[in-house]
Amino acid sequence: MEQVEAVEVPASPAIELRGVWKLFGDKASEAMSAIHRDGLTKSEVLQRYDCVVGVADANLTIARGEIFCVMGLSGSGKSTLVRHINRLLEPTSGEIYVDGEDMLGKKPAELRSMRARRIGMVFQNFGLLPHRTVRDNVALPLEIQAATKHDRYTIAERALAQVNLTGWGDHYCSALSGGMQQRVGLARALAADPSILLMDEPFSALDPLIRRQLQDEFINLSRTMGKTTVFITHDLDEAIRIGDRIAIMKDGAIVQVGTPEDIVTDPKDDYVAAFVANISRLHILSARSIMEAPDAYRRRNPAWNGSTGNPPVSAMTDLASLIDIATGNDEPILVSGTESETVGIIDRHSLLRAIRGETRL
Repeated sequence: MEQVEAVEVPASPAIELRGVWKLFGDKASEAMSAIHRDGLTKSEVLQRYDCVVGVADANLTIARGEIFCVMGLSGSGKSTLVRHINRLLEPTSGEIYVDGEDMLGKKPAELRSMRARRIGMVFQNFGLLPHRTVRDNVALPLEIQAATKHDRYTIAERALAQVNLTGWGDHYCSALSGGMQQRVGLARALAADPSILLMDEPFSALDPLIRRQLQDEFINLSRTMGKTTVFITHDLDEAIRIGDRIAIMKDGAIVQVGTPEDIVTDPKDDYVAAFVANISRLHILSARSIMEAPDAYRRRNPAWNGSTGNPPVSAMTDLASLIDIATGNDEPILVSGTESETVGIIDRHSLLRAIRGETRL
């Protein structure tokens, strides 16, 4: 019997937004029709219909296990956008899918179940209940699910251990620092073991040192648990440290989506370029965006005999590491591909261009 070769089916995205619009105002439906019909601008919508465009034609596909950052200035629409994923806000127009399920077709009871079991949310202001202990705050989602007290407390203690708060379960939140309270909020979101986390500027109210510490802890925790995370921030440094990809918003619209390296090396417009102008490139740029094709390098350096005293590097080696290698040896650095073949060459000329912000040779 002839064997049929198995075809690998790509996994469906964890979250998908298609043409999502959100208009605030009494004439939102009328204004939405006019936008589709006449292509009105945000200012024209405000002038003619007294409606504010919160989100404008948002299209996003977020992969399972991805940390996806949405960033922009205050009023750009990022927090409005994220609240559509779990339908805390209803879109004026568009489609929203979570794990392939149509969120707009769900009834109130189904939505409550999704929020309680599959989509956790962490807010900037913690949202903790002062009359409950830390343990009872963390166990709240399980209480909503009607879990037994034993199960609630067992899972709550496990979640507290994940965020390094073992032993704090009996305390009230007023006794905790801001950073510890934010850990409690994260533990509460993790307690229900949701597949998706929505985090709305969770660290922005914290001191810089505590903020960086929590960023590091969150990155490690997220990688370990494999959660799909949508992380809202107004801080590009934070987005670059945390995100696998970043969406930059302005006036309710998504201006650019890409990896941190894509956005830093190839900003789509002047707005994005202004955001990335003062960002350190040392740990963002990789060898793949700096290297020169071997043939082009040899044409530019015909006397080079192909030798180098430097170890080969991968295409993902960052700029800081490349500089460290170059300081010990004047010879070029070879970039190896998956089959150990040389796919690029980096010399000090390439490094200087990268440091100056020039990555196109």
